[in-house]
Amino acid sequence: MRTMKKIISIVLLAIVLIGIVICVAERPFGKSQSQVRRYYIENGIKDTGATNIVTSVVLNYRGFDTLGEVTVLFLAAIGLSAVLYREEKTQKKQGRRSSLILYTGCRFLFPLILIFGAYIFVHGHLTPGGGFQGGAIIASGFLLTMLGCWKWGGINKTAFTITESLGGIIYVVIGLLGLLYGGYFLANYLPKGFPNELFSAGIIPIIYIAIGFKVGTELTGILDNLTEEP
Repeated sequence: MRTMKKIISIVLLAIVLIGIVICVAERPFGKSQSQVRRYYIENGIKDTGATNIVTSVVLNYRGFDTLGEVTVLFLAAIGLSAVLYREEKTQKKQGRRSSLILYTGCRFLFPLILIFGAYIFVHGHLTPGGGFQGGAIIASGFLLTMLGCWKWGGINKTAFTITESLGGIIYVVIGLLGLLYGGYFLANYLPKGFPNELFSAGIIPIIYIAIGFKVGTELTGILDNLTEEP
């Protein structure tokens, strides 16, 4: 049995090495990078409608990679929840009561932070930013509430789970519709509109909104798990 496992491992390793050699032989390092970079810069706006070239690369040319990154974050959140899981009922850690200034400030800033985070991922196809950045900003608003508000009772886990799941489902469904109507996963099948306008870039703004909610809820869930104790 051990000999068979070793043979299978060697065969799989050989297949991977052969694949790497073929890829390197077809596209030698250093020769294709300038061509790809030049293509993105010269054709990014025409192909995707997004004036933010980074966005066009992340969500169109290499959108499948971004789906993998979102999946990694999801698995990290699931792993942390599994590590911190307790069968018995948990309670929130009771820290030192914050000052009145901090308490008032966090209540005032929280909605502004949410609005700013939403602005970042809604305009990700026009300006630097996007779903990951906007989601992280939203999570920072919840972190401020956890640290500054006196009566933090935890998040609504059901609502956050539903929101996070919908974000991932929307991403995959849009990608599959692109495969159906455009011929490949995440094909930009919606009208691209006019560059520099909010309603432009086809599917890209929709995907960034989905990623923003997904990342924001996942990071907030991680922070909420860290405030629990048995």
